[in-house]
Amino acid sequence: MTREEALDLLTRHIKSDSLIKHMLGVEAAMRAYARRFGEDEEKWGIAGLLHDVDYEEAPEAAKHSLRSAEIAAEAGLDEDVVYAIKAHNDAHGLPRHDRLSKALFAVDELVGFIVAVSLVRPSKRIADVKVKSVTKKMKDRSFAASVNRDELLKGALELDIDFPEHVGTVLDAMKAAAGDLGL
Repeated sequence: MTREEALDLLTRHIKSDSLIKHMLGVEAAMRAYARRFGEDEEKWGIAGLLHDVDYEEAPEAAKHSLRSAEIAAEAGLDEDVVYAIKAHNDAHGLPRHDRLSKALFAVDELVGFIVAVSLVRPSKRIADVKVKSVTKKMKDRSFAASVNRDELLKGALELDIDFPEHVGTVLDAMKAAAGDLGL
């Protein structure tokens, strides 16, 4: 599947502009990690693009990502991509046994958190966000209160990457895609 085909599939299932931007942010972060680990950037990017393709249809934690995995399988994506999409939702209790599934879990919530940090900046521009700004906001439990900080830290731990370094990787990827993200 090409990126264009994945985008077409995405927009057939998702209508929310903010959710599409989230998925573009996850794509950017996944591509960055694919480059870092010497993996297939297109494959990892498509996993990021399609990981939440079922969210408008099944936002409940118990169901979310299962339909996304089915959609990915029906589209002919590799089994490891299908598994990573399923495993990115901790509610299913699936072990993340490879870098692809670990990276998808690690970047998903962090992308949303970084967007929130960007939007409270006076400029509302991701270019003005620094790693320290993100780690500082992590300590403020009232900021983006719905974001599970333990999951953010767990993602970096599963990748065996220091949390600030993980934030830097994701932040840099998102900065490179700022135009697509509206930030």
